[in-house]
Amino acid sequence: MEAPVIHEFDAVIVGAGGAGLYAALELARQGVPTAVLSKLYPTRSHTGAAQGGICAALGNQEEDHWEWHMFDTVKGGDYLVDQDAAEILTREAIETVIELEHLGLPFNRTDDGRIDQRRFGGHTRNFGEAPVKRACYAADRTGHMILQTLYQQCIKHGVRFFDEYHVVDLLIEDGVSRGVVGYRLADGALHVFRSKSVLLATGGFGRMFRITSNAHTLTGDGAALAYRRGVPLEDMEFYQFHPTGLAGLGVLLSEAARGEGGILLNGKGERFMERYAPTLMDLAPRDIVSRAMTREIREGRGIDGKDYLFLDVHHLGRAVIDEKLPDITDFARVYQGVEPYTQPVGVQPTAHYAMGGVPTDVAARVVVDEQNTALPGLYAAGECACVSVHGANRLGTNSLLDILVFGRRAGRDMARFSKESGMPDLPADPAEPVHAELQALGARREGEPPARIRRELADVMMDDVGVFRTDGTLRHAQGVVRDLRDRYQGVRVQDSGARFNQDLLEAREVGYLLDCAETTVAAALARQESRGAHYREDFPERDDPNWLKHSLAYRADGGPALRYKPVTITRFTPKPRVY
Repeated sequence: MEAPVIHEFDAVIVGAGGAGLYAALELARQGVPTAVLSKLYPTRSHTGAAQGGICAALGNQEEDHWEWHMFDTVKGGDYLVDQDAAEILTREAIETVIELEHLGLPFNRTDDGRIDQRRFGGHTRNFGEAPVKRACYAADRTGHMILQTLYQQCIKHGVRFFDEYHVVDLLIEDGVSRGVVGYRLADGALHVFRSKSVLLATGGFGRMFRITSNAHTLTGDGAALAYRRGVPLEDMEFYQFHPTGLAGLGVLLSEAARGEGGILLNGKGERFMERYAPTLMDLAPRDIVSRAMTREIREGRGIDGKDYLFLDVHHLGRAVIDEKLPDITDFARVYQGVEPYTQPVGVQPTAHYAMGGVPTDVAARVVVDEQNTALPGLYAAGECACVSVHGANRLGTNSLLDILVFGRRAGRDMARFSKESGMPDLPADPAEPVHAELQALGARREGEPPARIRRELADVMMDDVGVFRTDGTLRHAQGVVRDLRDRYQGVRVQDSGARFNQDLLEAREVGYLLDCAETTVAAALARQESRGAHYREDFPERDDPNWLKHSLAYRADGGPALRYKPVTITRFTPKPRVY
C-alpha cells in the first residue's frame, strides 16, 4: 500500500451543498483553515434541485410572524418536532434570508423592490386560519441560486475545495473525531484529512426508492459512515413522498406550481383535495396530499385507470408560467412531451426527503445517546442530519431553511471548537481498514453486479415501505433487505482500474443504501402508529401516549438495535392535525 497523502485543516466539511457551503463561509470569515470535500463540482450539488423557495416570516406581502411559522412547522411535523430547534429555525429564518439577499442572491421582487413571497404547502397565518405568502423565491430555481451565491462567497474568502473526492471513512477513536479518509476519483489515491472538527453535509438517501426526486449521488454516505462508527440514526422511519413527481420518472415539479394556483385533478376531472383537506386543499402538507393521491389511484380514479393524476397550471396564463415556473414547465415539455400552457401534466408521489438522519443538537453537534451527549469534533447539518425541525413530516421550503440556518450554526460552533482545541492525533494506519476493503472489493473476480442489488432494493422499498405500510409489507421488506445485505458481501466490480473508477464507488454506495434501508425498515416496523409521513394501515391513528418519542437505531449484530428519546415540547401541545 502506498502511503496516503496527509492533509491538515482545522475544519473539514464533507459535502458542498447549501449546508456545507454556508458552514465553510462562516469558518472562512473567522479565519479558520477549512477544506470542503465533495463528490461533485460544488454547484452540481443537490441543493440546486430545490425549486420553489425558502420560507421566512418577512411579511412582505401580508402580515406574518415567526411564531405562526413555528406553529406550522410543529403541526406539519405531527408534533414530533423538537420545539426548541423549531423556534431557532423560524426566528433565524428572517435574518438568514436577508443575509442571503445581501450576499447577492437574486430573489424575485415586489413592485416596491422587496423580496417577493408566495404560498406553499402547510404554511398558514394566525395558527392555521388560512394560507399565507411566506416562501421567498428566485423563480423556480431557488436552490440553484443559493448554490451559486454561497460558492462565489466561499471562493472570495479562500475556502479550499477538493472536488471529486469521495469520503470513505470517518476517523473516530476514543470517542473523538480526528478527521476523514477520502478517495480521489482521478487516480484512486487515498487522502487522510486530519482535522479538529468534521461536518457531515452529505444530503439524503432517496436512491433507496425506485421513484425518487433525488439525484443518483444521494446514497446516504454520511449517515451510513456515522452509523458504522457507532453513531445512531434518528427517526429513520419518517421518509417524505412529494406529491408531484413527473409520472414514471419522479423528477420533481415544485410545490411552487400549486403555490401559484395550480390544482390537482383525478381521472374524473375532480379537484379531489376538497375531500381530504377542505381548508388548504392542494396546499396541505405533503404527507396528506401524497396519501390522498395514492387513495385516488387505488380506488380507480387515476388518469385512464393508471397510477398517476394530473397537475393543471394552464389557467395561470403564460405570463405567470414564464416568470415564476419556467424550469418545471420545461421539465414537462422535455420529459413528457406536454405543453403546460394548454395541457395538464401527469404526476405521482415521489420519494423526496429524509426527516431522519444523524442526530444533532441545535449547534449541529452530533449526539450519540438519549441524553444528547455530543461526540467531540463531529457535526452534521442538512438532510443527512436530524436536529428534528421536521419531525414526522417536513413542510415545503423548510429544507432550504434548515440547511442554511443549521449550516451557518455548524460553521460558527466549529470555529469556536477549533479555537479552543488542539489538533488531534491520527489513529495508527488511518487509511488501512478502508484500503483493505476497497482492495478486496476491486479484486473480486466472481459475483453479481451491485446494480442488481440496488435495483431490487429500490423495488422493495418503493412497494413495501412507501406511502402506505403494514406489518406484513414491512416484514417482507425486512427479509428482502437482509438477503440483499448477505448477497452484497459477494458483489463483483467490473472495472479494475484506478482512474475514475465509478464502478468501485457505486458499489460502495449500494452498501450505504442498504444501511439506510435496514434502519428505515426496522424503525418503521417497531412504530405501531401513524404519524406524519409514516402511515401504518394496521395502526391508522396517532398514539401520543406510547409513541411521542424519537427512535434511535444503533448498528448491532443481527440488525439495528432501537432505543428512544423524548420529544422537546415548549409552546405547542399535541393536537389533532386538521386542515
